[in-house]
Amino acid sequence: MDHQIPQDRLADTLEHICRHWGEKRRAAASHSDSLPPPHPLTIALSREAGTQGTDVGHEVGTRLGWPVYDHELLERIAQDMGVRTSLLESVDERRMNWLKEAFESLLDVPFVSEIAYVHRLVKTVLALGSHGECVIVGRGSAFILPAETTLRVRLIGPLKDRIAAMGQWLGVPDDEATRQLAALDRERNTFVRDHFFKDSADARHYDLILNFARYGVRGCAELIVDALNRLQALTTQRSQEAATSS
Repeated sequence: MDHQIPQDRLADTLEHICRHWGEKRRAAASHSDSLPPPHPLTIALSREAGTQGTDVGHEVGTRLGWPVYDHELLERIAQDMGVRTSLLESVDERRMNWLKEAFESLLDVPFVSEIAYVHRLVKTVLALGSHGECVIVGRGSAFILPAETTLRVRLIGPLKDRIAAMGQWLGVPDDEATRQLAALDRERNTFVRDHFFKDSADARHYDLILNFARYGVRGCAELIVDALNRLQALTTQRSQEAATSS
């Protein structure tokens, strides 16, 4: 289930995040003489229909002070040449090689569709990942971003709980909620399978799988933030050990 952002609010949101990208680039440029810090982490959130993935993503973003890119924002950025150009231009020069290498390595192997839209989406998600410190909900982000710089999370739940949540959200009876739920799950799974040739339900693709029905929005967000903190600590430790050994 994704929020539908009114067009005026969407425009304001895009203007705000464009400013955010510019500020990050200027901050990076002011430290251009120093060694680049370790690549910041990104959270990629995958979800079954009826698990309130967008709400969980925004709760995580609020707790961390990170921007959240949901389905609608990603679609708009990927399709709007002006916004996409602003995003690519905001990438720190020291991160540009990372972005190029990640994009080329992803497309060098036959695991990504050659459809032009998918290429734009991949570039958009990778550019966001080059900034790091953001939450990306859906659109195959867990299969696009490099595992070493990403906390990959999957939200699941019992079918009856997801049907109840879908029915409440749409204001429809259980039989219609069941139909809508199946259609949405099918659309999301097909998108990942057809364009990234992966099974979105395969647990091996994720670092953390949470039962939304048990923990709710706040509980899932708390566990995701805790997992991020632990991953950041491990990443820092490994970077220090690598620097010491070299």
